[in-house]
Amino acid sequence: MEKEKLLTLVTNKAMTKGFESMTNVLPSAPGPLTFVGPGSTEQLCVHISELNVSKILVVTDKPLLELGVVAKATDVLKQKGVEVIVFDGVLPDPTLDLIEEGLAIQLKNSCDAILAIGGGSSIDTAKTIAAAATNGGKPQEVVGQDTVKNDPVLLFAIPTTSGTGSEATFGAVVSDPVTHEKFLIIDNKIIPKAVALDPDLITGLPPSITAATGMDALTHAIESWIGTWANPVSDAYAKQSIEMLFNHLPTAFADGKNIEAREQVSVAAYYAGIAINTGFVGYVHAIAHQLGAWYGTPHGWANAVVLPEVLRFSKEKIEDRLAELADMLSLGLPSDSVSTKADKIIEAIVQLNVSFGIGTTLEAIKDSDVSAIATRAVKEGSSMPVPKMMDQSECEALIRRLMV
Repeated sequence: MEKEKLLTLVTNKAMTKGFESMTNVLPSAPGPLTFVGPGSTEQLCVHISELNVSKILVVTDKPLLELGVVAKATDVLKQKGVEVIVFDGVLPDPTLDLIEEGLAIQLKNSCDAILAIGGGSSIDTAKTIAAAATNGGKPQEVVGQDTVKNDPVLLFAIPTTSGTGSEATFGAVVSDPVTHEKFLIIDNKIIPKAVALDPDLITGLPPSITAATGMDALTHAIESWIGTWANPVSDAYAKQSIEMLFNHLPTAFADGKNIEAREQVSVAAYYAGIAINTGFVGYVHAIAHQLGAWYGTPHGWANAVVLPEVLRFSKEKIEDRLAELADMLSLGLPSDSVSTKADKIIEAIVQLNVSFGIGTTLEAIKDSDVSAIATRAVKEGSSMPVPKMMDQSECEALIRRLMV
């Protein structure tokens, strides 16, 4: 058993090293042109029209279309002479077959640009459509690392949640419709060319979604901060994101109409997205992905519940890093030990979850599923730049601590 465990750890470390080498040789990922604040949706759409775009595919979901959110962009585009084609079939955790539906519309209409309006699912769907349209015409062709050989269709994004940071990242997550296995698309070419962070579009988000998406962003920032690929650039964005989220997410949760808080949380999510472009994520996401696949648990909600447990598991390796965050947020006393400060930042995250009604457990988890969930989570997470490796039994124990 010990021999098998050692072999698994060696293999996973080799995978991590190979992926790290790949990211190091990729060209530096340029950030998108970013319009921020009330009215930024209109600014982005005017910008698109000035790029001689004649026909654009809007990728979104039916609720946003019915609420009139999409019209805030499409009306401007139409006024500027841009023909608009809408694909509103996006669902949470987009699958390859769902993406093929949108891709068929893109290929049929030969749109010269794509605009994602929505949360991470809409943006990831749009990224995959844009890449697949010019690289074989099948989403499976672009799954993996550095697989987008030809430039994608011109891509833009307007996030309507403040969490995934997908508008700033070079990654997209898609699912197999049968096995529900998650696949990554990682390539600098799928970063949108321009985005709008418009607080006017998200004032109507329910408190529960505000909390879950905000905790998703916090997880991105913290996993980037504690990971072994942390670097001065990812650290700067991650630290700023964490401070902004602690300061403004509770206000956005309590008062969704507070434009300043909404804007600050949107920018924080964007910063966290930039941080994970080079800092990446770890076991929190690996476990949360499986909870989403098994039970349909919203990704941000799963991240929020898993985050404190993974931090406790990794604490011995990251005490200094956690203590630095505690100092930044003025948690505890200057005389507190590093270990105490690390405990206080973990407890502060727990208290955020409790105050948001997320809590510390997930009722959906079944004991009979734990082994299979842990197997997939260890496989995914151990190929990431995690500060402490986790084995099967440790992962199973962690998941069981999340059970009611």
